[in-house]
Amino acid sequence: MILDLFAGPGGWSRALHVLGVRDVGLEWDQWACETRAAAGPLTIRTDVAMYPTWPFVGRTHGVIASPPCQAWSMAGKRLGLLDQPLVHAAVEDLAAGRDTRERLLAACRDERSLLAAEPMRYLYALNTVGGPDWVAMEEVPDILPLWKQYAAVLRGWGFSVWYGILNAADFGVPQTRRRAILLASRVRTARPPTPTHSQLAEPATLFGPGRARWVSMAEALGWGATDRPVPTVCAGGGPGGGPEPFPSGSRKTLSDARERGTWMPRRDGVVLPSRREGAGRAARHGTRENQAAGAPGPTFTAKAHRGSWSLHSNNQANTTVHPLFEPASTLFFGHRANECTWVTEPTSPLAEDTESPSVPEPIRITAREAGLLQTFPADYPWAGNKGQQFSQIGNAVPPLLAGHLLAPHLGVALDPADFTLTA
Repeated sequence: MILDLFAGPGGWSRALHVLGVRDVGLEWDQWACETRAAAGPLTIRTDVAMYPTWPFVGRTHGVIASPPCQAWSMAGKRLGLLDQPLVHAAVEDLAAGRDTRERLLAACRDERSLLAAEPMRYLYALNTVGGPDWVAMEEVPDILPLWKQYAAVLRGWGFSVWYGILNAADFGVPQTRRRAILLASRVRTARPPTPTHSQLAEPATLFGPGRARWVSMAEALGWGATDRPVPTVCAGGGPGGGPEPFPSGSRKTLSDARERGTWMPRRDGVVLPSRREGAGRAARHGTRENQAAGAPGPTFTAKAHRGSWSLHSNNQANTTVHPLFEPASTLFFGHRANECTWVTEPTSPLAEDTESPSVPEPIRITAREAGLLQTFPADYPWAGNKGQQFSQIGNAVPPLLAGHLLAPHLGVALDPADFTLTA
């Protein structure tokens, strides 16, 4: 079997499904388990830290682990960084067969920190009978020193190991999501997958096939071609998903810009809100005509990069302004205090020549659209309320990235076209 620790809603599982195999996922969150049940992967609802290892000994071909990242992530309080010596101590002890977790957990400032050591408990038990053949692990970049420690242990057990930072955008994911990856194998040389995309398209040469341009958010959501991918989609809130990420009653989505018919291009190609009578109300509520029939989405052209957008959060006094052709800063989901809104800057060409100098009403994204930006299919059955859905999406591994990581271990050729994003 393939054992998937901290399986979440099924990012790794979705990749395995596309590649023609299945995993057994261990996950304790109710809503992630309900999502998995609807999507089809096998799931044991349990606390990974409490579940015994013996059912998997002698039966496990591969191990996948994406420990919860709230305690280590930039999006949280980052108490895990203060607990790092304790986590390293837990890994060292578990790799030697000593279970000191209870004592170390009592000293941790964040009880979730020690979860990053749990994969070593399973790996030690599985290694007693010569397995598994391969390991794939993923976390936020700050955990890289811990992956270095894992790598040293695994090499001592006869694994070839690679660890480092990968950008999901380099593998066709419409998101600049950087993650610390560890790959280990007993049967092949561990190495990172070859990137298929880059910030600028690269032609084929004698030394390689070349790379396509990064996939943009607009392309993933069906807006047409733009220049750069979406920023990282992150989760926040508590383990249960937290409150809804946006205020109750909000119905603004990225697709509204496509449907409400209140955008029109200038002659120089920059997209502007329509100046026709009633455009202000239409921008907020839509018109009867476009609500009924829909209208073309905004068309971004080569000159649209003159505009700039900023990503505002309620708890940020200052926000970096990004041109349209650059990746933006991180999206946080799960905290009402971290409500994120995209708005045009009043000084940008996108806000010129309008009847009012005020910025337009913010555009918000739906869970379905956030899932697409993580390369889940459009009809993926997310369970729970909006906050619970966004928490699952933000914590998940992008299936397309997971596919690139897993295909070599499975001896399967990856076809990115199999990761279709439309229903």
